[in-house]
Amino acid sequence: MQVLRLNKKIAVALTLGLAASASSGGIVKVAQANAALGACGEWSSYRSFVERFVQADGRVIDYSTPAQQTTSEGQSYGMFFALVANDRATFDRLLAWTRTNLAGNQFDARNVRLPAWQWGKKPDGSYGVLDPNSASDSDLWIAYDLLQAGRLWRDASYTQLGEALAARIAREELTTLPGVGPMLLPGPQGFQNAGVTRLNPSYLPLPVLRGLAHDLPNGPWSKLADSAYKLVKTTSPQGFAPDWAAWQNGQFVVDPKNGDVGSYDAIRVYLWAGLASSADPLAKPWLAALGGMRAKVAQNGFPPEKVSSTTGAASGEGPLSYWGALAPYFRSLGDEHGLGLARTHLAALDGGVPGREPVYYDRVLGLFGTGFIDGRYRFDEAGRLVPSWRNACD
Repeated sequence: MQVLRLNKKIAVALTLGLAASASSGGIVKVAQANAALGACGEWSSYRSFVERFVQADGRVIDYSTPAQQTTSEGQSYGMFFALVANDRATFDRLLAWTRTNLAGNQFDARNVRLPAWQWGKKPDGSYGVLDPNSASDSDLWIAYDLLQAGRLWRDASYTQLGEALAARIAREELTTLPGVGPMLLPGPQGFQNAGVTRLNPSYLPLPVLRGLAHDLPNGPWSKLADSAYKLVKTTSPQGFAPDWAAWQNGQFVVDPKNGDVGSYDAIRVYLWAGLASSADPLAKPWLAALGGMRAKVAQNGFPPEKVSSTTGAASGEGPLSYWGALAPYFRSLGDEHGLGLARTHLAALDGGVPGREPVYYDRVLGLFGTGFIDGRYRFDEAGRLVPSWRNACD
């Protein structure tokens, strides 16, 4: 590529080894530069995330918690972003820390265990596992990340570990709901008691399930996608997803512990729906089942912090993380007004809020949202990750 003159941002991007695009004959126009940076150049929000939240050893830290906790969720999301950024060194650091600290070094293709979901500062001041139970959504994401890494980076060791982890998830974190099909438990312990099975709709991203189904066609993943849609559709009668739901006496019911509130967990349900390929047969009906949020934002100009999934009653104003989650949702719905609002709010991600420390959840959902609407990644109909560097940025 012959470049005569570069603006400073593209020069920095090239210095970092990330491909940028410039006109071959002279000065790079601002629009061209922005487009190049949007899909191929330096991902400044990702770099900021790594610098702020990822230790040198690969531990993702949520500083907003007293225990300075690390969750398997944070590790799984970090691995996904590293894959989107073509940052294999960070991916491997995140994987190594997860293996050592959350899985007790039992995390290879021949001997894989489900990672503990929470690690951090204990009451005695030492650091270690705080809760050995696993979180099935994070386990799904890690398995997916590994399978996609194996394909994109052409390394069978990732693929084999991803396959082994997916098999473990299928054995330990799935149940069967009569008349529905396979269903993901939030974790292997503590979610089936006295005839009640507690469920979390935000744990079931359609693209991830499709990706697992494509790579592991003999597994339960395709049927699980169908079951997940039934869960979301049934428990969102007003077009709003709840944080938690339950299965009791042969039907989906309001969660007996958390009620029908939809807030910080549920906001991811809209995100995952927005990320699904439009060619997926479940994408359109899934989005249609969640139409309440679009209507509420159109009415008020912001997403509610909390909403009743059964009545639609709403309260509060959602934080920045909500806009990150809703940006792909608005884009997939073709809602330009909602998408414009999301873009305006998300512009604060890189600059930050004066006098306020960056918030973990704002950053991770912001990366999912802006990465998607800026064209850094997408999912195809089979759930395969299509990062911009694989094609336009080679």
